[in-house]
Amino acid sequence: MKGSEFTYDEICRAEFCLLQSRIEHLFVDIEIACPYGLPHGAVFHQATFAPLNDRAMELFLAAGYRRNGNCLYSMHCRDCQACIPIRLHPQEFQPNRNQKRAKKKNQDIEGTVSILSGGAEDLELCELFLQKRYPGRTNSAGGYYRDFFLNNIVNSVQIHYRVKGRLVGTSILDIGVNWVNAVYFFFDPQESWRSLGTYNIVHLVELCRKWGVGYLYLGYLIREVSAMNYKERFLPHYLLLEKKWRKIEK
Repeated sequence: MKGSEFTYDEICRAEFCLLQSRIEHLFVDIEIACPYGLPHGAVFHQATFAPLNDRAMELFLAAGYRRNGNCLYSMHCRDCQACIPIRLHPQEFQPNRNQKRAKKKNQDIEGTVSILSGGAEDLELCELFLQKRYPGRTNSAGGYYRDFFLNNIVNSVQIHYRVKGRLVGTSILDIGVNWVNAVYFFFDPQESWRSLGTYNIVHLVELCRKWGVGYLYLGYLIREVSAMNYKERFLPHYLLLEKKWRKIEK
């Protein structure tokens, strides 16, 4: 790891320790069945927040926390450590053959960034995606937007991906001065041949480079879950292991 990157993470850890000492009493442990379908109980260590400044959210992300609505959480599961925070440093990323191919076959896509809202078009596409991805569950697009995406604590945006005006994918992001947090991505199941999940991350890397953003957080890498392990193919990437970000190059 380069000296400057090491210094950044050391500073973040030191600042977060101070922040944590003041707010840890706000957190509670919520036990539920594993939302990723693994055969273990899950423990969400979480707290609800009012609006956070940019640096505070940056510190939480650097410490491995995720956002769900107005809650920030980390996983404190007793019998499982499958959820590994993963991030990219956009300036370092080198696309592989499949990622280059995904970009090439989506050259007809137009991506536009706007304030996160959750209009009828997004709700319809999200509902279609959830029914295909999680059939038989009680998840709903309205619930995802109300309880998961929309929030009052950080700046959130959406990227609409369109082909000839038709919405084929929506990316939900939290954005800061030096970080982007990829919250969720959903797409038209009929367009699965496009590898839109891969294309979305490649596009986010390009946006981060354009915006001068140093860190792109991709949530959790879960090797046992197919919908979560594709992130590992983006190299180099960084994994938060034993509270330190480790660079993985192959």
